[in-house]
Amino acid sequence: MKKVKSTKQRQQNGHALPSKFAKLLDPEASWDKDQLGDVLHWIRQGLGLACGLLWGAIPLVGAIWIALFLLLSSGIIYGYYTYVLKIDEEDFGGHGALLQEGLFASFSLFLLAWILVYSLAHF
Repeated sequence: MKKVKSTKQRQQNGHALPSKFAKLLDPEASWDKDQLGDVLHWIRQGLGLACGLLWGAIPLVGAIWIALFLLLSSGIIYGYYTYVLKIDEEDFGGHGALLQEGLFASFSLFLLAWILVYSLAHF
């Protein structure tokens, strides 16, 4: 029974099937456009929430912090798919499509968290 189970856990190339989290850091993992889009979207959501909470708690004000969030968010996403996953961006619609994935939803969450925490903590 163990032999059958371990055989089912193997991919065609002989590597063991990675867990869902291990795939996030595996440059040899195969991605389809929807999976990669979902991963990039949720990374941005987490980053937007974390930055919004932090910006509101410190308290930071001004447009420079909005620009910094956009640069930080885009830089992390670019670094993730370029240096960690090492994917060919042309297979997924180019840099523009990948960098836009989840950007506006993340920006909205960032602003919401920032405004709420800043208003509740400092007024």
